[in-house]
Amino acid sequence: MSLNEASGNTITENPAGQVPNDGTGIVQLDPWLEPFKDGLRSRYAKAQQWLKTIDDTEGGLEKFTRGYEKLGFHVLDNGDVVYREWAPNALRAYLIGDFNNWDRDANPMTKNQYGVFEVTVPNKDGKPAIPHDSKIKISLVVPNDHARQERIPAWITRVTQDLSVSPVYDARFWNPPKEEKYVFKNKRPPKPASARIYEAHVGISSPEPKVATYKEFTRNILPRIKNLGYNVIQLMAIMEHAYYASFGYQINSFFAASSRYGFPDDLKELIDTAHGMGITILLDVVHSHASKNVLDGLNMFDGSDHQYFHEGAKGRHELWDSRLFNYGHHEVLRFLLSNLRFWMEEYQFDGFRFDGVTSMLYTHHGIGTGFSGGYHEYFGPGVDEEGVVYLMLANEMLHKLYPDIITIAEDVSGMPGLCVALSLGGVGFDYRLAMAVPDLYIKWLKEKEDIDWDMGGLVFTLTNRRHGEKTIAYAESHDQALVGDKTLLFWLCDAQMYTNMSVMSEETPVISRGIALHKMIRLITHGLGGEGYLNFEGNEFGHPEWLDFPREGNNNSYHYARRQFNLVDDHLLRYRFLNNFDSKMQWTEEKYGWLHSPQAYVSLKHEGDKVIVFERAGLLWIFNFHPQTSFTDYRVGVEQEGTYRIVLSTDSKDFGGHGHVDESTRFFTTPFAWNNRKNFLQVYIPARSAIVLALEHTL
Repeated sequence: MSLNEASGNTITENPAGQVPNDGTGIVQLDPWLEPFKDGLRSRYAKAQQWLKTIDDTEGGLEKFTRGYEKLGFHVLDNGDVVYREWAPNALRAYLIGDFNNWDRDANPMTKNQYGVFEVTVPNKDGKPAIPHDSKIKISLVVPNDHARQERIPAWITRVTQDLSVSPVYDARFWNPPKEEKYVFKNKRPPKPASARIYEAHVGISSPEPKVATYKEFTRNILPRIKNLGYNVIQLMAIMEHAYYASFGYQINSFFAASSRYGFPDDLKELIDTAHGMGITILLDVVHSHASKNVLDGLNMFDGSDHQYFHEGAKGRHELWDSRLFNYGHHEVLRFLLSNLRFWMEEYQFDGFRFDGVTSMLYTHHGIGTGFSGGYHEYFGPGVDEEGVVYLMLANEMLHKLYPDIITIAEDVSGMPGLCVALSLGGVGFDYRLAMAVPDLYIKWLKEKEDIDWDMGGLVFTLTNRRHGEKTIAYAESHDQALVGDKTLLFWLCDAQMYTNMSVMSEETPVISRGIALHKMIRLITHGLGGEGYLNFEGNEFGHPEWLDFPREGNNNSYHYARRQFNLVDDHLLRYRFLNNFDSKMQWTEEKYGWLHSPQAYVSLKHEGDKVIVFERAGLLWIFNFHPQTSFTDYRVGVEQEGTYRIVLSTDSKDFGGHGHVDESTRFFTTPFAWNNRKNFLQVYIPARSAIVLALEHTL
């Protein structure tokens, strides 16, 4: 049974000839799920019930998920402005703003039987009476004390913050004149066969200590990403969040692109420009929780604590100090599913990386829970079935409406079926993140001598993924860059990062080791770790220092909230070698496509020699992790006979290596079985280096 074709979400052959339609089709892929068929049926039945309810009451998912066309602010052809807001617990509501001099009684709203308030502001001389980009709010009367409270509209598409006055946001009526509206020029690129993802944060994308803008990212960073060879960008911290230092994970306005970096149309231009370069853009979407802010968030919006969220303790995340959505509520589903549609339609994103999926899947939210991999952990009372079903509906809707979409799950637990289609009982994501891989590297760099690195353990961690469910591997993401931790190069070299990264100074053993292992760790992760690859902005060149946003604890400093791309451009610094290597690695993948090839065959894991050999996508990969010993005429097995040449060598002088490997060498196979392969060839492999060989005719 193969799951590797198409989206990785379909059974392409089925020996039984029939896929059961009760959510247990996934058992044919993984017989270990047999005892948990009841749990699979239960979540599948709930998803199907929601689909039926939405069909019956809303005319189907396509219509239901266009909530943003009905709720929020809309300008009619005659210039009237209609505003609708769901606030079932509120007694009365009024629209206030600059346009009516904040008169709290001038524009009362009427409430329908579903708890939706509505008001029409008549046009003035055929033009909207509410000026473009002027401030607005909804003023609500709530039951408990009949007091007035002003709120930012839940579906608002632009909010701004005047930090000189207060940290609270202002809602804006965003309605630029037709001639000023951004018009997309480029089509979305086709879905990449191999996802090489550059994880980026607009605000830190400048060497200067400031908040960088969408326009600066478009001008300065997009060309770098294109030249490096990445074909997907995952944009973080775009949805408007309350606190810059939260890294974008405390959302207060779900439909607003963060105004910290510029205007909404600047983000559209960024995405459109990337599309013109053939780059796919994903949004880091946060539906796992919401900011608990009352004045500028969804919390207590209509005076109740259970409008969008579960009430009481169930609706609060202990560790994140935030609110948790009630995924079992019809209107909450409308809000969240429409939110996904909005980002796809209005901004032309190509997909999503869903943050905090573990928190959504379990009632314990992963807090204080170590996942052993036992299947009993994925079913039963610890599972939040409503959260699972929401993710099923989201993926079903997105993949039906946008066949080329990419969805990625950030899940620590290893939930089976996360990347299997709903029709088989899966949750429907395209990829999951391999979160154990970076943890292994950090642990070893902290605790082990290089000679004690365990080759079998390394291979196991890189290849231990669910068959037929696509995985994105990474050596380090933004998590490892945050203050309190260190990037890989920092762990490797921090003692000498500030003194010996110049080519004018001697290359010390510390720097030599750091540069060598930085490349080897990335290459083996790329080649062996998954069906996609991710890198966090700046780490491709070994960015020095951690990432720390301005906050009280650092005197609101931007010193660490930036990416020092100037280090790469300085030809006297060694960072450019790592940058060159990363680029070569991405472009070599573009040519040979190992990420979308079947999993590698590992023919050698030699603990004494510290050598790993594997084949993938017709390439032969040879790694020597030994800190001292180089090997001449080292015999490695290879299935395909022929003449091989080096396509990538970490020891190349272009990549800060020592140039001991002659890259013009031709390697001839001998038809003699070795390490369970039909042929062998012999190579020179220096200590702490890796080479990738390809058949000569493919060059």
